[in-house]
Amino acid sequence: MYEYLTGLVTVVEPRYIVVEVNCIGYRLLVANPYRYHIDKQQKVTVYVYQAVRDDDISLFGFSDEDEKQLFMQLINVSGIGPKSALAILANPDHEGLINAIANDDVKYLTRFPGIGKKTASQICLDLKDKIERLAPSETNLLKPLLPESEDVNEALQDALEALTALGYKEREVKRIKKELEKEAGTSTEEYLRHALRLLN
Repeated sequence: MYEYLTGLVTVVEPRYIVVEVNCIGYRLLVANPYRYHIDKQQKVTVYVYQAVRDDDISLFGFSDEDEKQLFMQLINVSGIGPKSALAILANPDHEGLINAIANDDVKYLTRFPGIGKKTASQICLDLKDKIERLAPSETNLLKPLLPESEDVNEALQDALEALTALGYKEREVKRIKKELEKEAGTSTEEYLRHALRLLN
């Protein structure tokens, strides 16, 4: 069983990265590959979970122990597999996820791909009592959820992440980011439509 790998990032793709350790390349499925950069000089440490099935062995990578522990808790929920858990973690708002579980916010959880009301309720039921162990100790994440409001920066960030999930390269997304920032007051969907026009 792997705990972590320390090596060089040699490949960054929309769904995975490759970390080379002692001349061996390990393919790691990660929530957000574009947080990593190909660098033949700077080593990185990636925490690892190995999933073994009858027809597949996969390695899942995480930026730190907190993210790995959150993943481990999610896959213990009935109906949540490793790939579903990784899709949930692809949203960088882990604080929002933890708050949603603590506050039984089923609506928030159903935003994630493949998560219906039944599974969202199961996540809250199974993890609510364990939430303190999921939250980083240096911050107090267990606070009441505020009413939803449209956050322009958050909407833009969601649109940029959607573009990388669609397969656009990081340099392409960076190229149009400044143009998108001029579109103040738009929603994620509007940012995304405008971004696709710029890219095409």
